Amino acid sequence: MKTRFRVLVLFVLLAGILLAACGGGAAATEAPAAYYFDSEAPAAIEPSAAEMAPMDAAGVVSQELAAPDKQTGQEAAAFASSHMIIKNADIKLLVEDTDLAIDRATQAIGDVNGYIISSRVWYQPWMDGGNYKYATITIGVPVDEFERTLTRMRGLAVQVLDEVASGEDVTNQFVDLQSQITNLEATRERIKGFLDQAKTVDEALRINQELANIEAQIEQIKGQMNYLQDRSAYSTITINFEPVLPEIISTPTPTPVPNVWNPGETVKDASKAVTSAYQGIVDLLIWVFLVFVPIFAPPVLILWALWKWFTRKSKKPSQ
Repeated sequence: MKTRFRVLVLFVLLAGILLAACGGGAAATEAPAAYYFDSEAPAAIEPSAAEMAPMDAAGVVSQELAAPDKQTGQEAAAFASSHMIIKNADIKLLVEDTDLAIDRATQAIGDVNGYIISSRVWYQPWMDGGNYKYATITIGVPVDEFERTLTRMRGLAVQVLDEVASGEDVTNQFVDLQSQITNLEATRERIKGFLDQAKTVDEALRINQELANIEAQIEQIKGQMNYLQDRSAYSTITINFEPVLPEIISTPTPTPVPNVWNPGETVKDASKAVTSAYQGIVDLLIWVFLVFVPIFAPPVLILWALWKWFTRKSKKPSQ
């Protein structure tokens, strides 16, 4: 009897332990998630002052209340204060010798620590039968040497045929990108704090996905900032070289004279025509009597005599 009572008490204790465990698991399952992107975070998380900053609809912390990196902001302000300007120029030069002009332009580019981006050389025929060399070179030079390089390029030419220069101020664009990075970096730090407080695997995965999206945006904006820095640090100049072509001297076209009717000239032309006709007839007769008659008359007479002789012979028998 005592053994049975002990077994029964043991079963009751085991059942109580199982019920308590199930109740704790259900309470843990029904607990709210620790990952929030609004301002109403649970009290148990105790967010920091930076995390308490208001956020916009995309989950980006406001610049005024977030805790930005002070050193990064100061460097950006100092860099942007110099006015980042992207300068471009396109110049067309008429030169005596294209090869010599290219050599001097290459030397000038090296003097200012520039570089050649692209180049093209070709030949075109001219009316004098020769082929003349043309060239196009695109170069990058430091922005401080932009005007000086243009001046040196003009000195290579006999004449500047065309010149276009432009500039684009990207200072505000660079500052805006820096502000976006500051906000995104603050958001990234806040999300990392949420990741440390994640209680389930699903919460950690969602937080990691959001963290990856924020980091991708940061890298993209940094790439745009690097591009603006590089483009504003080096200006682009396109130089077109055209050779001096020799002048072609053309023969002047004679002015046509109007044909005016002149009866006297007509009479003279007619008399000349008649005279020429008679002269031609006389010349023909001279050729006939002095050339053709002496040559053809003897054979004709011999043939005529033979014909007469044969015709007489043939007539005698018939009589």
